[in-house]
Amino acid sequence: MTDPNKFEGTRPVAEAHQFDTQALTAWLEKNLEGFAGPLTVEMFKGGQSNPTYKLITPGRSYVMRAKPGPVAKLLPSAHAIEREFAVMRGLHGTDVPVPRMLALCEDESVIGRAFYIMEFMQGRVLWDQSLPGMTQAQRGDIYNEMNRVIAALHTVDYKARGLENYGKPGNYFERQIGRWSKQYLASVTQPIPEMDRLIEWLPAHMPASARDDRLTSIVHGDYRLDNLMFHPTEPRALAVLDWELSTLGHPLADFSYHCMSWHIPPGTFRGIGGLNLAELGIPSEQDYIRQYCERTGFTTPEALAPDWNFYLAYNMFRIAAILQGIAKRVEAGTASSAEAKASGAGARPMAELAWGFAQKA
Repeated sequence: MTDPNKFEGTRPVAEAHQFDTQALTAWLEKNLEGFAGPLTVEMFKGGQSNPTYKLITPGRSYVMRAKPGPVAKLLPSAHAIEREFAVMRGLHGTDVPVPRMLALCEDESVIGRAFYIMEFMQGRVLWDQSLPGMTQAQRGDIYNEMNRVIAALHTVDYKARGLENYGKPGNYFERQIGRWSKQYLASVTQPIPEMDRLIEWLPAHMPASARDDRLTSIVHGDYRLDNLMFHPTEPRALAVLDWELSTLGHPLADFSYHCMSWHIPPGTFRGIGGLNLAELGIPSEQDYIRQYCERTGFTTPEALAPDWNFYLAYNMFRIAAILQGIAKRVEAGTASSAEAKASGAGARPMAELAWGFAQKA
């Protein structure tokens, strides 16, 4: 059975991610209300991009997210932790659960990179989408809550939350396909022919629903089970984690990304494809889509059906580009977790899967 508290697992800070703890302590004493050392720092296991640290003091613990260390070559707009801080601060108090933001430091001279501090929350991160060790009813409750939270995110009045400048309005898919094509090409370690085909195919086959700019919402960009923290015993989300890829965008891009799990085999990028979902108490993709459509009112499952393969192909292409970026960081020696090597190797199978959906579309 998966350890439900795996997220709490910390390890000593890896050499590539070390910084001057005394300099951080001095900054926190001035900028974080109620902070009192001495400070010890550990690093959370997992997480590929922005290293995440647990800051422990005698009084309380905090979480710090930072850009990768100074040795990392950062792609423009990648690792923009000040954006993560802004979106979580803006969402605080809505139906989207987020940790409380405590302090942001954009001055890279303090510890050699920008960082922010947020509250430390005690809960479960569920890594296996099949939810081993749970009853049918418990699994159904977790999936229902996951659906509720993404629908809540996509229906937040982002302008009222001060987030109207959080991204560019319009042409979301064109911009994203362009962005991930560039990032993929900037991080190629070995050729993947399916990626080259997708770079050409996707812009030429965009359905009308993908061009509908009236549908604009905050999108998380990496919404999946293990980016939620649940209450220790209840099927209630306490926090949505890992906002690194969030922006203003098309909610159906975000939702279809989340639905990829239904098509990906277990053991490959956290999928539930091919499992007996009825026996497990996990909703079918169709039922899950219906729930989301009822909660948001954006569209109907019937209207969405003809475009669904495009959305899946697009999202698998995007994942392949992200995994390729991790492969490049492994090659450069800057990836922040032991799992990074395995993730990087997933770029090719994910691209092959994406091309399969493109051919069905």
